[in-house]
Amino acid sequence: MANGARAEGIDVNVFFTFFGLDAIHRDRQEHIKVATVGNPGLHVPTWLGGLPGMSALMTRYMNNKMDELDIPPIAEFVQMIADTGAGLYACKASVDLFGFERDDFVTCVKDVITVGEFYEMAAGGQIIFT
Repeated sequence: MANGARAEGIDVNVFFTFFGLDAIHRDRQEHIKVATVGNPGLHVPTWLGGLPGMSALMTRYMNNKMDELDIPPIAEFVQMIADTGAGLYACKASVDLFGFERDDFVTCVKDVITVGEFYEMAAGGQIIFT
């Protein structure tokens, strides 16, 4: 959504929280796996998603599908969004919860901020949760 909004000239700031931090974490960005247990987007029973190897299988499938569709890998996509002028921010509460430091994140992350600071930044704009 951020990339599409920037392509339309809309100002964008993205607030990464909880497990979304993996998308901007320097060491985790390249190792994101597809969660298969309780993932409604997969349309498979929970018991099937819990079988050994299912997460690895679905991750490999999604990576191959992204390659087919010429969708860049997460690290490249995050950098592309930042390069359009979008602001990328990490949630301070989540950063503290997981014991991360500012230096754990890729350089295109502008800052680690509180949710209140993000709401101030977004004042007058739309906040979309996905």
